[in-house]
Amino acid sequence: MLKLSDGQCGLCAHFGEHAAGDAPMIVQVRINGEAPEDMLEPCGHPTNESLHLKVSPIGGCDGFAPAKSA
Repeated sequence: MLKLSDGQCGLCAHFGEHAAGDAPMIVQVRINGEAPEDMLEPCGHPTNESLHLKVSPIGGCDGFAPAKSA
């Protein structure tokens, strides 16, 4: 498992933003602050969206926006 820190993709609002089928897993990643090592999700950041990027939970960029707490 990968441990996540503030500013990393797994804790960003744009991580998996358009991957509805993975929503339960993404919620667990955000709650637990850890993710499977092989996890990849689409980046929904408006600047990157047209590129159809797949990012790991420990990635990061200047467009980080903290995911809302439930």
